Amino acid sequence: MPLRVRTLVLPASQRRSLKELTQELDLSFGDTRSKRSAFWTMLTLSSVIAAGGVLTDSTATVIGAMIIAPLSTPIMGIALGSVQRRRTGSAKVVLAACTLVVLVGLVFSLALPANYDLLSNSQIASRTSPGLMDLIAALATGFAGAVALARRDVAAVLPGVAIAISLVPPLVVTGVCAGRLSGWLALGALVLFVSNLFALVFGGMVVFAALSYDTQEEAAAGRPARRTFAAMVVLFVVVFVPLAANTALTLLINTWTARTKTAAEEWLADTPGASVTSVDVASRTIQVHVRVRVPGDIPPTQGLLDRLQGQVPDGVPIVVDTMRGQRFDVGSVGN
Repeated sequence: MPLRVRTLVLPASQRRSLKELTQELDLSFGDTRSKRSAFWTMLTLSSVIAAGGVLTDSTATVIGAMIIAPLSTPIMGIALGSVQRRRTGSAKVVLAACTLVVLVGLVFSLALPANYDLLSNSQIASRTSPGLMDLIAALATGFAGAVALARRDVAAVLPGVAIAISLVPPLVVTGVCAGRLSGWLALGALVLFVSNLFALVFGGMVVFAALSYDTQEEAAAGRPARRTFAAMVVLFVVVFVPLAANTALTLLINTWTARTKTAAEEWLADTPGASVTSVDVASRTIQVHVRVRVPGDIPPTQGLLDRLQGQVPDGVPIVVDTMRGQRFDVGSVGN
């Protein structure tokens, strides 16, 4: 980080010392027993609160769980330990904490009825299909969190950071979806968590490496080891590839949805009182659902397939649902 930027972002008068950061982020430093007791107690409670909020689809409850969840502490401890080239045990704590939160979600999934539609729950649906914008937002939040920890005068923003970068809720959703045997949804939520973890560690490493310590501390801190950088590169690839793929798929689905709606409106244009109420594309199965309102019978469905030729890929199944509960499997485009 250039000296001028470092001085502006991390003014010397407000920088915390290495000892202060270590005291706050390293659970193996200082009063270890009290730190770990507080960490596991608050993590367990925040997991239960998050699980309750997810299952009841309560945004306020989930936000409350985000604020009290202490998971960002050992994650930032990983960043600080990497900059210092010192093993702090934070990675093991994070792994154990993630396992606990996922298990809580798994247990709570048993309370859901057998025919429960996971994607009808906004708390689940919003955390199972992450994209590149989620990673960008997480990186900015990671830097904000690291700066807030490194400076004495902006600690008040940390609750906002906890809300902006979701850690416990995605893990709870992973457990809930795994408990319902929805592997793809569980994987999506897990990728969201891993991207947030990467953003926090990366932001912390950059900011903590830019802090000015005295000669002895700076020598101890040095540059993160090559192994740490290699691990960060691998983690970035693991996160970036599925996020980029999902973003591209989302853009394609949005395009197909718009084209299908236009074609369906043209298909119903000669039917008085008929209209298209919605068009949905199932991303997992790539099946298009067209929901229409018609006063009588729908027009011949071949007309819809003909209009969709060249607008969506061949082989995509088209289903028409009416407001009266009728369902028509129109067929596949191009067949």
